[in-house]
Amino acid sequence: MSDRALPSDTPSPAASETQTFAQPCPIRDVLDRIGDQWSLLVLECLAPGTRRFNALLREIGDISKQMLSRTLKQLEQDGLVTRTVYPEVPPRVEYTLTDLGRSLLTPVAALVAWAEQHQPEVNAARERYQRAIER
Repeated sequence: MSDRALPSDTPSPAASETQTFAQPCPIRDVLDRIGDQWSLLVLECLAPGTRRFNALLREIGDISKQMLSRTLKQLEQDGLVTRTVYPEVPPRVEYTLTDLGRSLLTPVAALVAWAEQHQPEVNAARERYQRAIER
């Protein structure tokens, strides 16, 4: 059935999904996720391999359980992380980067390297700016 055959007040499934999930700007869409406070740290912690929730919590250190849980769910929703639940008592849950998540590590590493290399310049510029506005 084509979209034209549907009544005008019933959106097609494709249109509905597009309206729900697509952002008008792909850059903003991706940066909204990886640009938050915790996502890059979680991805970095998962780079060496599979981790359990508490191991991630210990490795990151200053993240709350609630925030780690929310971040992992968002990364899973975006296809960057896989969550595997093992039917044990108590249940064991593990998190692993997907191929898509691994593909993000290279550009992230470049960004981290740039930040480390240029942080002194950025800090100097901030200081110059602050002195200029205080005059």
